[in-house]
Amino acid sequence: MTNPFFEDWTAPFGAPPLDKVTAEHFRPAYDRALVEHTAEIVAIASDRAPPSFENVVVALEKSGRLLTRVDSVFGNLASSATNEDLQAIELEMAPRLSAHWSAISMHPVLFARLDAVYQQRETLGLDAESLRVLERYHLDFVRAGAQLQGASRDRLAEIAQRLAVLGTQFSQNVLADEENWILPLTDAQMAGIPASIRDAAASKAAELKIEAPYAVTLSRSSAEPFLQYADDRGCRETLYRAWVSRGDNANDHNNKAIISEMLALRAERATLLGHENFAAFKLADSMAGTPQKARALLEDVWGPARLRALEERDELQDLVTRQGGNFRLAPWDWRYYAEKLRQEKYDFDEAQLKPYFHFENLIQASFYTAQKLFGLSFRELSGMPVYHPDVRVWEVLREDNVIGLFYGDYFARTGKQGGAWMSSFRDQEHVNGEVLPIIVNNCNFSKSDPCLLSFDDAVTLFHEFGHALHGLLSQVRFPRLSGTNVARDFVELPSQLYEHWLEEPDVLTRFARHHQTGEPIPKALLDKLLAARNYGQGFATVEFLASALIDMDFHTLPPGSDPLEAQAATLRRIGMPEEIAPRHAASHFTHVFAGDGYSAGYYAYMWSEVLDADGFKAFEEAHDPFDPATAHRLHKFIYSSGGTRDYATAYRAFRGRDPHIEALLEGRGLITTAAA
Repeated sequence: MTNPFFEDWTAPFGAPPLDKVTAEHFRPAYDRALVEHTAEIVAIASDRAPPSFENVVVALEKSGRLLTRVDSVFGNLASSATNEDLQAIELEMAPRLSAHWSAISMHPVLFARLDAVYQQRETLGLDAESLRVLERYHLDFVRAGAQLQGASRDRLAEIAQRLAVLGTQFSQNVLADEENWILPLTDAQMAGIPASIRDAAASKAAELKIEAPYAVTLSRSSAEPFLQYADDRGCRETLYRAWVSRGDNANDHNNKAIISEMLALRAERATLLGHENFAAFKLADSMAGTPQKARALLEDVWGPARLRALEERDELQDLVTRQGGNFRLAPWDWRYYAEKLRQEKYDFDEAQLKPYFHFENLIQASFYTAQKLFGLSFRELSGMPVYHPDVRVWEVLREDNVIGLFYGDYFARTGKQGGAWMSSFRDQEHVNGEVLPIIVNNCNFSKSDPCLLSFDDAVTLFHEFGHALHGLLSQVRFPRLSGTNVARDFVELPSQLYEHWLEEPDVLTRFARHHQTGEPIPKALLDKLLAARNYGQGFATVEFLASALIDMDFHTLPPGSDPLEAQAATLRRIGMPEEIAPRHAASHFTHVFAGDGYSAGYYAYMWSEVLDADGFKAFEEAHDPFDPATAHRLHKFIYSSGGTRDYATAYRAFRGRDPHIEALLEGRGLITTAAA
């Protein structure tokens, strides 16, 4: 059997042959890649020459190239086009890969050589980026347990392997609950649903081959529009209860035991590494620095957000009563009556936007913004090897030079995780020649013809493209510092900042055009959109903050605590309105439990929002959303520098000062409530 991983990749720019890769290729590819990487590590550790930056750090950066190649392709397919074969490999490889990396991080001779270089760092004459990557490598090894001895070292490796397995199981359980639940709907049950959403539900029913004319699933892009518009209260309740109980049902996909074990193992890991709890361990390598600082930000915003949410609740309850509803507002009612009240208060129906938010135009809007800010252009390529027909590929150019490839995978489907994310098939670097990045955006929009997006969908598209630009614009030497390889509470800055340009009149008037007539969005409708921009921010902020506070509390729990009881205790402590549920409950909180990415780190979205709200003020102060001087600083210090600088220093270099929280409160429309 030929194996694409053992052959030269001949597609343009060395893109992976995704049309040829199948599940059977991964086990032998991983086997060879792990053997090769192990041999490279042994060679670095056993080098008889005195340890130096070149023969330790640079050698580490050059090692494991086949493993990186295999892992990047597998990771993308396991998230975006999985099946039973890939899921079996995922579960099998999780502990093997964890053991492999633990063996490297805890290799005593290798760490001794790295530590020797680190101790001499001030006398080596290193440039700033080389010094930074040396410091990051040393910290990575220490945080992975390189300084532990004996039983503690072995136990940490066991914990890492077990957590890798549990995170994979958690993710697969959530995906199974999402894919195994379908709500078939009749014409009568679709009453109130706008045409574009109705079309998407009809397409989903046809795709799933069910007898009913319409179907809604537990994908956010399917569930939220139904909850927002469906007149049938019983169907809204049915969908809502299924949506919030993903991973917490009486079936084989229940995540409660996994959550408990993961939290206990994370706490033990932190203790072994000398930290009070896992949150303290995780945030020691972040902008926030401590759980106390992260929690202080969340609680500073919680007060005004909760007050605003309670005001919104009372307004919605009044609307229920005025419309003859003899019931108390419930969580499955909130989005529905919030949409009704928005129409009443602002004469603004979000459904009126959809004809002007054609999917193709929004892609071009995101490209246009990148051209205006950073001088980029995008040329779509045909015939590129992809893993699904929905995937599209563009080459990205700056000053007529190709700087990377961009893959867009925008639609929900079976075998694809919910949510939206950015990933890569290859990161930018030039340790050994210039390597161009290959960056991927994944969204889960409902596929229909025409494909019309909600405003929230459009925000998601811009958000993920902001992440993509962080990878595409990277201009660093070392892979360890490339693109989005930055602190968790900094990585959301480029993505959240990019969202601001969606609301710019210059962008909307150019690209928000009626999908049938081509007419630009009417100024009156645009004015209503902008006037209503902060409507519902109490709800949106509260549902996010509740999840972030639950995450922080989970990772400061004493050993043996029941996480679901702890979740309930957190909601009681903060006075969570019972009509609002956390955006992510524990049982389907994939940010936190499907791996280690956002564990004790979900607060990072809010931390980064302080930066992005304050950062966009720089353009407002320049009286030009595309001010060239401000855009140049943004490119130089934020989008292109990866992890080469201290993150607070990078922000100050862009902004000229530290960020102010007032911009966030103002941007969310909470500043007046806070003052009151």
